[in-house]
Amino acid sequence: MLGSASSIQKEEDMPFKAIENPVVLDIENQPKITWGDAKQWNLFAGPDIFEDEGMVLEVAQELKRVTESIGVPWILKCSYDKANRQSIHSFRGPGKKQALKGLERVKSKVGCMLLSDVHESVEVEWAKDVLDVIQIPAFLSRQTDLIVAAAETGKVLHIKKGQFLSPWGMKNVVTKAKEAGNEKVLLCDRGTFFGYHRLVNDYIGLVEMRELGKPVILDVSHSTQVLGDAGSTASGGRSEMSWPLARAALALGVDGLFVETHPNPKEALCDGPSSFPLQQMESMLRNLQNIWRANLES
Repeated sequence: MLGSASSIQKEEDMPFKAIENPVVLDIENQPKITWGDAKQWNLFAGPDIFEDEGMVLEVAQELKRVTESIGVPWILKCSYDKANRQSIHSFRGPGKKQALKGLERVKSKVGCMLLSDVHESVEVEWAKDVLDVIQIPAFLSRQTDLIVAAAETGKVLHIKKGQFLSPWGMKNVVTKAKEAGNEKVLLCDRGTFFGYHRLVNDYIGLVEMRELGKPVILDVSHSTQVLGDAGSTASGGRSEMSWPLARAALALGVDGLFVETHPNPKEALCDGPSSFPLQQMESMLRNLQNIWRANLES
């Protein structure tokens, strides 16, 4: 007779058990968030870029309503600038500092925490007081000066794995932050190059990357990107694939998800094809929370 799942594999052998040093974000007047304790998954979600304050406020208010009703810890994500656009003519926002001030107002109105990405060391100094989590983009995950500058703020760092790096190749990235005095590192996968234009997610790699002792996040939105040809001015995407990727990741037991969402993806000024419709976020998040709870109870 076949044994139970618990008799086949002991709990301490499971890949996504609690890590030794979970990452904690404890901000005054905000609920404490912990990554890596295997008790709750956490969500980074919001628009790809600051198009205008009204749109970001709409998205943030809806996400707060939904996540509070479901019980999923949430941090607003939104870029104040996009420095790695495919074309020099692509939309990058109203200006870095103007957009960051707009995000600061949204953060205050909604009463939420904020993540955004930095692209140069000089940005860190004037962005750090607004951001609760500092993100390092995948293409910049080997930029030593940028990682050190971000680490020296003492903030939680969300570092995306370069599409060109192996999961275990992130060990050197973690070491850079650690040598700068910061152990509060989250590692994020957003797909790996596979042939032309396609990105694939290596779920075994998620397990291997977490063996570095850091919580792991899956970016389900950018993983659905379809990179454009040299003559194209924008990337495509298959946002409908975000949900299957997220379901599999929550079943595996990742520490969190990164999702870009927009009220009208077809009209989005940046990465619309890979942005999940805001109106469908509640259904997706409720489904994902059920998967997580089933995982905990099994």
